[in-house]
Amino acid sequence: MTEARILYVDDEPDIRDIAMMALELDPEIEARSCSSGMEALAEAAMWKPDLILLDVMMPEMDGPETLRRLRENEKTNGIPVVFITARTQVAEVQRFLGLGARGVIAKPFDPMELAGEARKYLGTDAEQMSGKRAGGATAG
Repeated sequence: MTEARILYVDDEPDIRDIAMMALELDPEIEARSCSSGMEALAEAAMWKPDLILLDVMMPEMDGPETLRRLRENEKTNGIPVVFITARTQVAEVQRFLGLGARGVIAKPFDPMELAGEARKYLGTDAEQMSGKRAGGATAG
């Protein structure tokens, strides 16, 4: 049974593929991926993941702008977002947290540890989000 839904957003196909394989190693995680911020906005509103892992540096709409737009939408404003980035100096991390991110995972990430890292950011929010979904449509 799926315990958590995680949306992984990255413009690099190879990194996206590795992340999806890594997340799917955990049988209690259902994962989907998007290749752009715009795609992520639509997918998050429709699918309502428990957590979004979001690349910072993407063309057209970067991670911080995607986060800002997620927060503006009533359907997505409560979804926790964790940035995935190589920019992990203290000042950068503080800036990302100041934008409303729940945390930061450093790139390159260890594929064997990605699901565990993501779980750290779920906490009780996964239960709350699942409760909100309970009245919605079921996957079929």
